[in-house]
Amino acid sequence: MEMMVEPVKVTAGAAVIGPQQARPKIVADKVNVFYGDKHALKDVCVEIPERGVMAFIGPSGCGKSTFLRCINRMNDTIPSARVTGKILIDGLDIYDSSLDVVQLRARVGMVFQKPNPFPKSVYENVAYGPRIHGMARNKTEIDEIVVTSLQRAGLFNEVKDRLNDSGTSLSGGQQQRLCIARAIAVSPEIILMDEPCSALDPIATARIEELIDEIRTNYTIIIVTHSMQQAARVSQRTAFFHLGSLVEEGSTATIFTNPTDKRTLDYITGRFG
Repeated sequence: MEMMVEPVKVTAGAAVIGPQQARPKIVADKVNVFYGDKHALKDVCVEIPERGVMAFIGPSGCGKSTFLRCINRMNDTIPSARVTGKILIDGLDIYDSSLDVVQLRARVGMVFQKPNPFPKSVYENVAYGPRIHGMARNKTEIDEIVVTSLQRAGLFNEVKDRLNDSGTSLSGGQQQRLCIARAIAVSPEIILMDEPCSALDPIATARIEELIDEIRTNYTIIIVTHSMQQAARVSQRTAFFHLGSLVEEGSTATIFTNPTDKRTLDYITGRFG
């Protein structure tokens, strides 16, 4: 018996970004990832526009998080991992041997599945990155960065009297917004989000989605999500991964209403996944 699923509604946030509206920020060309003998990602080619939100969807183990981690070279931390192909950010190959990976990760912030604030105060969680990157000359400038970052993450009004409290004392949703503030604080151009709402309740999830919509005009945001409804709500473009391959990529409206590949249609209608 065929599974009945709730239709995915594509909201206003999922407007098409055409080639004239945004130049590619990230270009991936035949990217492969191997973990030892396992071929985890196969010949991925995609262009990700500057500013706006792209969602990566697909069943568990399909390669979407693996590809996300390629964009800030997080796979470098896995001894058995090997990456081939090219990923260009603003035309520069991020796997070039002369590239400073520390500087790359300042340009490409990351928010993980589970909130992971440092065991430090709210203030120090946000101030840490700007301090180690030498982004401020004095405490006044650090203070400004902390306040601005917390405001952009929609958290300042909730924590302005608790800046010296531990970041781990906040609620789960607040901790995730603190992690977003921490990422924003080093002025990244790209923010990677690996299922940022999977550990949160519906109210906290809605707040993170509102935040993504508020900041998307200033950053290139890539979000991995298992929720097709979430992808439809927050993204302008969507890429569908399956068995290590990028099956299809396009405007979110097109992917959810008129996909070209039967595997995409089968996934979004709940036939597998």
